[in-house]
Amino acid sequence: MLLLVLILASLFLVFGFVILFGAPYLPTRRAQAEAALDLLALKPGQTFYDLGCGDGRLLRAAAKRGLKAVGYEFNPILAGIAWLCTRRYRDLVVVHCGNFWHADLSKADGVFIFLLDRYMLRLDQKLTRLGKPVKLASYAFRIPGKKPVHQREAVFLYEYK
Repeated sequence: MLLLVLILASLFLVFGFVILFGAPYLPTRRAQAEAALDLLALKPGQTFYDLGCGDGRLLRAAAKRGLKAVGYEFNPILAGIAWLCTRRYRDLVVVHCGNFWHADLSKADGVFIFLLDRYMLRLDQKLTRLGKPVKLASYAFRIPGKKPVHQREAVFLYEYK
């Protein structure tokens, strides 16, 4: 019984703790993943960042399109799963286990995020400070006070210049 309690407490810490930095893990459905990549309209060789990459499904989809894909995942269990699931594309995909708020996004051409409302303005400021063209596809959450350029399948596209 004690072992079960320890396991459940550990899982809660690993999966619940990330809410302090972003959003809980919810796998992105295929329709939204395809919508996000379509809206970003990146060309082969461009760089795609998935901030909170979970199990790596968007990283795989991006690599299949010939994109360089970089994922950040705070949860070490999910980062390990993403790393394992993207090994086939190891020439195109890199998975970092860490906090994306500290990530250097200067090489990003496109970014995907599933992030709670309360953090969207902070992300907007981070992308604005890049001072270069970059596109953001946000699943389910909008940037307050900013109008998306396009919307499809609950994915909102924002462009930075």
